[in-house]
Amino acid sequence: MPATAPLDEVALLKQELAELRELVPTLRAQIAWLKQQLFGPGKSEKLDCAQLLLRIDALEKAVIAAERPVEKITYERVAGPAPKRTLPAESFAHLPVKETLIIEPEAVRADPSLYEKIAEERTFEVDVVPPQLFKREIIRPKYRHRLDRNRVPLLAPAPKRIVEGGFASAGLIAWALSAKYADHLPLYRQEKMLARWSNAQPGQTPISRQNLSDWVGAATAQLEPLVKAMKRDLLATGYVIADETPIRCNDPDLRDGKTTTGWLWALSRPGSDVVFEWRLSRRHEEAEKLLGDFAGVLHSDGYEAYAAYVRAHPRVEWAGCWAHARRRFLDAATERPPTAERVLRLIGELYALEAQWDEQQVGERRAALRQEHFARPLARLHRLVSALQARVLPKSGLGQACVYLLGQWPQLTTHLRHSQTRLDTSAVENAIRPSKLGAKNWLFVGHPDAGDRAAVIYSLVVSCQRHGHDPHAYLKDVLARLPAMTTNDDLRPLLPAHWKPSTVNTSA
Repeated sequence: MPATAPLDEVALLKQELAELRELVPTLRAQIAWLKQQLFGPGKSEKLDCAQLLLRIDALEKAVIAAERPVEKITYERVAGPAPKRTLPAESFAHLPVKETLIIEPEAVRADPSLYEKIAEERTFEVDVVPPQLFKREIIRPKYRHRLDRNRVPLLAPAPKRIVEGGFASAGLIAWALSAKYADHLPLYRQEKMLARWSNAQPGQTPISRQNLSDWVGAATAQLEPLVKAMKRDLLATGYVIADETPIRCNDPDLRDGKTTTGWLWALSRPGSDVVFEWRLSRRHEEAEKLLGDFAGVLHSDGYEAYAAYVRAHPRVEWAGCWAHARRRFLDAATERPPTAERVLRLIGELYALEAQWDEQQVGERRAALRQEHFARPLARLHRLVSALQARVLPKSGLGQACVYLLGQWPQLTTHLRHSQTRLDTSAVENAIRPSKLGAKNWLFVGHPDAGDRAAVIYSLVVSCQRHGHDPHAYLKDVLARLPAMTTNDDLRPLLPAHWKPSTVNTSA
């Protein structure tokens, strides 16, 4: 054997070791993705749990095999102080103390005269008082003029309510709305909870499901103008992100209790309000109804309805979603050759640069920075995907991923010309998530008309959460103020983006 053979063998082993080291994070990512599909919220599609478990087991064995030849690595603590663990005393420092329990030693209780107090130790425990319904009595004194008995007696006007002449306060209606659309409690569960909180007799329901449904309808009618104003503000910014998600709907025209599919279409932009609109279809015309005469940058996935809208509106520029393009390569978990891994790493470079610019708060300079720093990774990415497309089957997962990315290339590179855009549509996808969680609890929209109600309330609840407001506090305040307002009053102070709690008493 030539003398150089051992050196060649060492070089080959080193190359193999390097390749295995690169493979480990990829395998771990695949395992994490599969576990997310199996155990986490995941997607709405049905997945074969047995197949997923087998795949996870195979990947975990591959990770062990890949890690075996790697020499032992010693990890050093990163410089700087370790993250401070939040203590319970700090977490609950804001809670009021409503009860104080003093526990004396048994010997002191037996003969207090023998002992003097020198100090004390204080601890705490956190308790909860179950909710309870209560009545607010409203008294309006009636007055008669002392000198002119013929005058009409004076009586202060009754406070205006969402349901005129009803017994429900703004706070109670706000609770029903936030319980259903923020906490995802169906009305039949609310009915049972309210009966328990009111100490009703068994079988009695002082507040019925029909009461709750009527209140939701009345509140929606009052709140809808706010959502329309939110939509006008969004479209006026010149940059919106659009998406849509399916929700099952109980259609009375269908027999045997079958359901049909409706759609919540969503509009938003980073850090702004979220507006939902309910539609019974996903047809292209629905995008036209949603966006109207919008002018500016429309950011979405590759759904053809948005492409048709852009073609019909010359003043609209279409921006694509890098997350959708990346996800297709990530989902082709069993097919990915090293070339596909390089595709994911190049897309990751774009996101790493974006994260860096976010920290630096570059603002209007982002477009110039993208043109400067994205040029090389984008050129390499386009070459890689084009070469990969020529080597894989068109109908395979990787083939479809290549077709999607190259087909969306003009839209994906639109971001080079704009500073306000984000690389993906996660701002809307994250906003849609609460509606999907709610659907898991209340299963479907009870009637096509109820979809419009859900869209209005979700728009306000999700926007409140985005702006850091408690949805119940917001709805209680706004529902107390809206009945007394006229059509000429300015609604902007009541929008989630501008809302501040009222300084006047809105408890009624």
